[in-house]
Amino acid sequence: MPIIFHKNTKEFHLYNNEISYIFCILRNGQPGQIYYGERIKDRESFQHLIEYSLRDMAPCTYEGDRTFSMEYLKQEYPSYGHGDMREPAYEILQEDGSRITEFTFEDYVILKGKRKLEGLPAVYTESDEEAETLEIYLRDRVMNTKIILSYTIFENLPVIIRNTRFVHEGESSIVLERAMSLNLDLPDDRYEMVELTGAWARERYVKTAPLHEGIQAIYSMRGHSSHQFNPFFALKRPETTEDAGEAIGISLVYSGNFLGQTAVDTFGVARAMIGIHPEGFSWTLKKDETFQTPEAVLVYSGEGLGKMSRTFHRLYRKRLARGYWRDRVRPVVINNWEATFMDFTEDKILKFAETARKLGVEMMVLDDGWFGHRDDDTSSLGDWYPDPKKLPQGIRGLAEKIENMGMKFGLWIEPEMVNKDSRLYEEHPDWVINVPYRDACHGRNQFVLDFSKEEVVDYIGDQISGILRNAPVSYIKWDMNRSISEAFSQGRKAEEQGKLFHRHILGIYRLYERLTSEFPEVLFESCASGGARFDPGMLYYAPQCWTSDNTDAVERLRIQYGTSFVYPLSSMGCHVSEAPNQQTFRNTPLSTRAETAYFGCFGYEMDLDTLTEEEKEEVKEQIQYYKRIRKLIMEGTFYRLISPFEGDEAAWIVVSEDKRHALAGYYRMRQPANAPLKRLTLKGLDENLCYKIKETGLEACGDELMRAGMAVSDYASGIREKKERQGDYQSRLFELTAQS
Repeated sequence: MPIIFHKNTKEFHLYNNEISYIFCILRNGQPGQIYYGERIKDRESFQHLIEYSLRDMAPCTYEGDRTFSMEYLKQEYPSYGHGDMREPAYEILQEDGSRITEFTFEDYVILKGKRKLEGLPAVYTESDEEAETLEIYLRDRVMNTKIILSYTIFENLPVIIRNTRFVHEGESSIVLERAMSLNLDLPDDRYEMVELTGAWARERYVKTAPLHEGIQAIYSMRGHSSHQFNPFFALKRPETTEDAGEAIGISLVYSGNFLGQTAVDTFGVARAMIGIHPEGFSWTLKKDETFQTPEAVLVYSGEGLGKMSRTFHRLYRKRLARGYWRDRVRPVVINNWEATFMDFTEDKILKFAETARKLGVEMMVLDDGWFGHRDDDTSSLGDWYPDPKKLPQGIRGLAEKIENMGMKFGLWIEPEMVNKDSRLYEEHPDWVINVPYRDACHGRNQFVLDFSKEEVVDYIGDQISGILRNAPVSYIKWDMNRSISEAFSQGRKAEEQGKLFHRHILGIYRLYERLTSEFPEVLFESCASGGARFDPGMLYYAPQCWTSDNTDAVERLRIQYGTSFVYPLSSMGCHVSEAPNQQTFRNTPLSTRAETAYFGCFGYEMDLDTLTEEEKEEVKEQIQYYKRIRKLIMEGTFYRLISPFEGDEAAWIVVSEDKRHALAGYYRMRQPANAPLKRLTLKGLDENLCYKIKETGLEACGDELMRAGMAVSDYASGIREKKERQGDYQSRLFELTAQS
């Protein structure tokens, strides 16, 4: 896994067994991109891949040479205006009003392992032998400012991790107005852009469009990563499929405002970049101050989108998620929200929990409404003390009673928000993000606390940690239910306002770090009105996320399928809810709801006492089944088989690391009439092993199952052979076990 520097040609080659990433120091001292893709043999020089050409109207660096123009050269970290007229990776306003910079190569260093990013979530190594890191030092001698470009390559993964650090050493202040984490110039534009877009209740739908001249972008300016766009996109060749062809995945380990875009110039160069959104961002650096960008993860696959996703899964499951719960199976939980909303008493919750316990549920989670005097969403956020009318013995009293039942206890919080009807707001209205002399928008009757202020983070942290120290709480569902508007930090100077969005996210990270460090065995699940902050930054602190408020099984097929493009099953909170569903009003079978939710962190979001005895017995069997297969779900390799975005079917499979155990799910959204016979071909098995399929009794070798497939037909000659599991919204599981 070497990182090689060829001194004579000033070329850097990062490679492992799968990929090569090659760039050089150009004649003008700036780093130029040469190659990124499948592994190629090293050589002294790849300069022949750098193309210089004469272009009319081109700004040229050297007098007398009309071929060297930064506008047409592929670069590593381009600036604006000094020869390059395309979108820049960074922009710096200087004291005299100029934004022209000239950062040139000064030095480099190669390190074993990977540095930690102070205050930011980041991929990590457990051994220095896992990865190597290259740092490139560039300096602008007029400003006396340094840029450090960081590249980490893993030994056993087709992954490059990028981040950038600005170090200002000049006497005059500068203002960083744009600071992207990654730029990648590609030699052609024959790609399609794949993104995960949507809205509340339909997060991370897969959208694909061919690149074209101009800019295609995903973004958030909401103060969080958002329902609308996820901080990820992929570039794939038009012929690339799930299992074959070239794909490049780009993911940002960050939870705040972001911009991800591909800009294609009129000569076919595709410039991809991702980082903090420059809108609303303005960071003043005084002498000896630094700014660190979040890191971006670059994944290359020559074996389709499926290989790209599995690389992300492996990296994020093992080297982004951390701590006690990283490698442990997750408890089966029940959440009272859809059953009671805020209308509950301790006795009601205990009865609710006892029913769940009898059916095998392992953890009871108390959702919104337990604190202050909160009976609806207009009050009490910010007052994190229990309501004695609902919980006369407080959180501790309820939690101990739940534990005495033989279950664990979990709690919902929304620490970043405040209602006007609260003690906190009465005492500290200046702690709200708001322009005090203008009207402010509310969202869900609440306002955003200014986590850019340390005193706010400390105050909330003291309240939450006090609860966790004094009660046996084993799980925290950390919610966030509105975006930032009227972005203004009260009491700060004008030059500090451009730091608000980023400082706010850093404050959220700081609180997460405090709580997860003090309470390492508490399982944290991040949530943001469902999936509005399902991003890699959150996974660093909370190993699982509430995937969507939409718990309808049919819609969850699309949501979970799209989420799997980047995120492992171990990160997805997936619950069975009531029917008709509260979001879509759709009636789906209890079996389908469970067989969709199995492929994640499993639980229930319903009042089990409303079920018939027959349905309760079915729930009991579902829980027993999940407990038996959850290690496979948490640790197995996930393969997508049929996309729910392309028709009325969906299918996927999880295969154990040794390939001796697998679970496939097959789903049909609408019942076909007199349908053709259907085979499902599987993936990821060992072609030389013979498997027995539990549900059918069939025995077949892996090569047959992956090439010829297995029958999943519902009809034979147009006549029903069985009546069970017929109709719309049906599912089937196939558990495969290798025979000795």
